[in-house]
Amino acid sequence: MLLLSPSYSCSRALRVPVSLPAPPGMASQNRDPAAASVAAARKGAEPSGGAARGPVGKRLQQELMTLMVYEDLRYKLSLEFPSGYPYNAPTVKFLTPCYHPNVDTQGNICLDILKDKWSALYDVRTILLSIQSLLGEPNIDSPLNTHAAELWKNPTAFKKYLQETYSKQVSSQDP
Repeated sequence: MLLLSPSYSCSRALRVPVSLPAPPGMASQNRDPAAASVAAARKGAEPSGGAARGPVGKRLQQELMTLMVYEDLRYKLSLEFPSGYPYNAPTVKFLTPCYHPNVDTQGNICLDILKDKWSALYDVRTILLSIQSLLGEPNIDSPLNTHAAELWKNPTAFKKYLQETYSKQVSSQDP
């Protein structure tokens, strides 16, 4: 169940239930969110059907992810965990350019749980599920990308533009 907060200024307030089932291979008795995220990352557990974990650095300060948005469109995300994690939210950005109403040209994501609604109970799985939900149901009333928000109103035109833009941007990033 998603709860909406009309007062949040740049993104729909998406809430994923805190009582999420543990990712495969994670001990259910592990109640420490930071340890749970680290354990899942080390084991390479897949948090949901559309998101897959990549390699994790030795210090666990940064973790790369791939998030599938539409058929054949894959986006790389960077998650940087501050020293105060899980009490401070990680910084999450799209590394692959993402044309979306709630993502700016630098890859910043406007999502309340990554800002003022962060809770130490949220883990990597919660973040990815929230981003997936936001990608499918953006807040076009308070967008970071106004062009994408206008185009979102016409789903056929939006998908066509997204496909064209994605193809150009991804091919320009290849060496």
